[in-house]
Amino acid sequence: MNKTEMIAKLAEENGMTKADARKYLEAVINIIKKKLKDGDSVSLKGFGTFSAVERKVRIGRHPRTGEPIDIPAARVPKFKAGTKLKDVVR
Repeated sequence: MNKTEMIAKLAEENGMTKADARKYLEAVINIIKKKLKDGDSVSLKGFGTFSAVERKVRIGRHPRTGEPIDIPAARVPKFKAGTKLKDVVR
């Protein structure tokens, strides 16, 4: 399912227009992005937790030459699925 399909399904299941569904989905995504940027996490009980974690400097390999390259430290998003979501998928 892509974003457009998600918007259509959200509109259908909640009796709203696709334009309204798009606004609500965009608002949720933007809130999660802002909180992660600010260093906070977003926990949705039964679904999961979005957080930002620090990835350390590490050494990788150039795919063509095989020579070692330094991969810089970075802050990356992380998602940990909640128990209820895991149970649905199992």
